Amino acid sequence: MTKNELIAAIHDCIAGESLPVKRDSIEAVLEAAAHVITAHFACADDGIDAEAVLPGLGKLKTTTRAARTGRNPQTGAEIQIPSRIAVKFVAGKALDEALNPT
Repeated sequence: MTKNELIAAIHDCIAGESLPVKRDSIEAVLEAAAHVITAHFACADDGIDAEAVLPGLGKLKTTTRAARTGRNPQTGAEIQIPSRIAVKFVAGKALDEALNPT
C-alpha cells in the first residue's frame, strides 16, 4: 500500500462516518506522526530501549544489533560491520489475530 492509497483508504473510512476531513489533513497527520516518532527515537537515551505505540497495530521498538564480521561479496575480503541501533515492529494482538486466525 502506497502513501496515497493509505490516505485514500483512511479518507473513505472516515467519510463513511460522515466526518468532513480533507485528504490534506490526513496527510498532515501521518507526516506529523512520523516526525514525532522519529524525534522520540532520536531523543531517547542514545535510542536504546525506545518504544512507540501504534494503537490498533502494534509497537515500534529499538533494538541493538551486535557488531559482526561480514564478507565483501565482490572481493571475498572480511569486513567489520559495526553495531547499530535498529527499529523492530512488534504486531499487536488485533493485527496478529487478523493475520493468523485460529
